[in-house]
Parts: sequence; structure tokens; C-alpha cells
Amino acid sequence: MTSAINIRRVVGFGLVTGLLTAGVGALVQQTVPAPTRVSLIVTGGTVVTMDPSRRILSPGAVAIDGSRIAAVGTPDEIAKAFTAADTIPGDGTIVMPGLINTHGHAAMVMFRGLADDMALMDWLNNYIFPGEAKMVSPEFVRVGTALAALEMIQSGTTLHTDMYYFEEEVARVTKAAGMRGVLGQTVIGFPVADAKTPAEALARTGRFIDAFKHDPLIVPAVAPHSMYTVDARTLQACRDLATTRGVPLLIHISETRDEQKTSQERHRMTPTAWVDSLGLWGRDVVAAHGVWLSDDDLSILATRGVGLSHNPESNMKLASGTARVSAWLARGLSTGLGTDGAASNNDLDMFDTMRITAMLHKLVEDNPQAMPAQQVLELATIGGAKALGMADRIGSLEAGKLADLILVNARTTRLTPLYNPVSHLVYVTRGDDVLTSIINGRVVMRDRKVLTMDAARVLADANAMAEKVKAAVGK
Repeated sequence: MTSAINIRRVVGFGLVTGLLTAGVGALVQQTVPAPTRVSLIVTGGTVVTMDPSRRILSPGAVAIDGSRIAAVGTPDEIAKAFTAADTIPGDGTIVMPGLINTHGHAAMVMFRGLADDMALMDWLNNYIFPGEAKMVSPEFVRVGTALAALEMIQSGTTLHTDMYYFEEEVARVTKAAGMRGVLGQTVIGFPVADAKTPAEALARTGRFIDAFKHDPLIVPAVAPHSMYTVDARTLQACRDLATTRGVPLLIHISETRDEQKTSQERHRMTPTAWVDSLGLWGRDVVAAHGVWLSDDDLSILATRGVGLSHNPESNMKLASGTARVSAWLARGLSTGLGTDGAASNNDLDMFDTMRITAMLHKLVEDNPQAMPAQQVLELATIGGAKALGMADRIGSLEAGKLADLILVNARTTRLTPLYNPVSHLVYVTRGDDVLTSIINGRVVMRDRKVLTMDAARVLADANAMAEKVKAAVGK
């Protein structure tokens, strides 16, 4: 009505009806643009955005243009503004940001179930390190990473953070699967499969960074294993490499009491304080575990802007202890969740990690209000993105961000009735409830069918490799 009235005021009432109609038509063409063509629309369902307002749209819709989110709104709003080459109906689903795994060792899925029910140092020194010495090769890493990527895609993880050997193989498999990765070439103080010395490992890391620095899916990183397996000189060289090349640095820290004891005996400082004395900490660092961080340690890490990765299932299984995550958050530390490797978890399901996080901290803090569902979901999405320094790109469903999102089946018995989608995502959902995964705007799994990998081939290769592992380690 307003448009017609405005036209009448301009042209007057003495013009013939046909001319008036033509004028109105011209104005409508000028002021009501045609819908914008985008590559994909996900419409219907309950959209949990994790944006700054933590909006939940029910029903909602997401328009995706190439690798990025064009808009988030109601189905009507999106339908009026956009048309798409492909549409995914979201009715009966929860649409949410993809899960971000901030710490893991993908290829170690090949050691799943190899050694259980023991403490970390016994597990590492008597089983994992010897097993790796016999088995780790480019082929082993390719096969293991493919199995891990398949499991992660099927369970809703869209980005994984990795520390391992032959990391270029991890990157190639991750990229081919269509996943996003922050991938660290491991630097360690004894001979391993891909480097006989720390200097050789650092040189390999430099080449790895060169190969993937500008990849749209892969963020290469420097990954000194820990303060107890890497000496001061090498840690400082890792710091220099990460700074010079502008890439993240990944490290384990304060995982066990033994690590604390070793650091006090050698340096008369906590691991965190000693690493700080070397100048390692910075906003580009993600430190995993942090089970035994003191208040002074937390002050150091908060001052330096370090991101932390909480790995509750691995810490519980190895009896390493329980990290004081509520204290981390109270100090303002950017915090995400991680599965760790499947050799000590024993799966890569981030929904399991969320549920365990929520329940573990209620128990140990003797407080049912500790780690509420909303906070835990944040840790698995936007919190993980912040810990990795990527919150401007991923972790929430917002226009302009990269299109990493998943659709969870809300019509299962477990998810019925649905009063609160956030509660269900943390306390009820499992990885196999994920129907569809979209990463960088690409549909990598649709209706439980992974489109970027040959699942049968991946499983066959993994089983063949498992026979070699059993022969090598005498299982």
C-alpha cells in the first residue's frame, strides 16, 4: 500500500489507470529484489545458533553460499531472500554448529583396546611407545587417520586437533575426507618413526607448514609433545618456529602427578611455570589436559592467553585426575573439549565427551549446578573455537562464518519428548544420532551416508592393519 500511495503522490491522480499500474510495477521491481541464489539451504527443525545471543530458532533455517553462511533466520525469511541449488529439509532435527575436538591423536585409533586399565606412564612406556616404534609408518598413519575421520564425521565432529607423526599424511587424509583440522607435527626428544632427532622433527615441521599454510581446511601447527619428553632448547626452538611462521603451538601440560613431581625435582617449578620461564606460552598455544594446574599456573596461563583443552574421558580412564575446569572458566581461560586419542578413550564421540564433562564436574564439585548443559555445549562449539583462536570463523551459526554444521535426529526414542534442545544435545544425544554433516559448505554426510569416503574400504584397511599390529605387539 505504501508504495502505491507514494507513486500516486508523484504522478498525480489524473493519469490513466494503465500508466499508474505500470509505475507501481516498476517500483516493485526496483524495491523488492529477486531472491539471491545460494548453494545450499537447510530449512526447518530447531536451529541452535550458539551466536552471542545464544538464539534458538524453532523452526529455523540456514542459507549457505559456497563455504560460508549467508544468513540464519526463520524458514519464511530465508525462503523470501534466497533460492538454492540444493535444499536439505531439517524437519525433526536439531541444527547446530559442528563439534570441535581440541585435542587428539587420530591415527592412534589403531591402538584402540590394545592396552587398557593402567596409569599413563605405564601405558605410554610399556605399551604405546613400544607399539609405535614397531608400527608407525606413513601407511599406518593414513589407515588410522581415515578410520578416525570416518568415526568423527559420523558422530558430528567437523574439526579435529591432532598431534602425531607423519602429520602430512594426517593432513592429506583429513582434507580428502572434507574435514577441518588443526594438525600438529610432533616434536619429541627421542628417535621416532619420522624423525631420529628433535632437529630433524623441527625441519619436518617446517616443510609441513610450507605444504599446508594456506589450505582452506588445514591449519598446520608445531607440536612439542610435553615438558618431560622435550628439553628446554627444543621447546624454545618450537616457540621460535611457531612465531616465525605464524602457526599455532600444541602441547600436553600437567596431565599427571608424576609430571608435577618430575618438574619439581628437575626445575623446582611446576610444569606450567617452567614452560613459562622458557617463553613458550602465548595466545597461539593450546595446552591439553591441565589436570594438575595450580592457581598460580592458571594465573600464568590466563595472563598469556593460552587456550586449554579438557579431555575428561581419557583423564578418567587413565586415572590421571580431574581438571578444575570451573576454575579455568572463572579465570577467563578459553576452553574447549577433546577426546584425546582413541587408545585412551576409547572412542572419538564428542557427544560422549560432553555428557561426561557435565556429569563428572557435578560429582567432583558436589554441585548439581556445576557445568550446566548450556556451558558444556559452549565448550564443544564456540569455546573450542576460541581456544584455537578461530572464533571469528567457526563455532557458531552466524552470517559470514564458515559453514560447519550438523543435523541431529530429534525423532529418536531417546530424544523424545523434546522440551529443551540444549539439554538433549548434552545429556541424551549420541554420535550415531547425527544425520548430516556439512563442513566448509560441503555436505560430507547426508542421511548417515558419508559422501567423501568409502566406508567399506576404510574398515577393510583398518582391519588389515590391525592384524599387523597384533603380530607386532604379540596380542
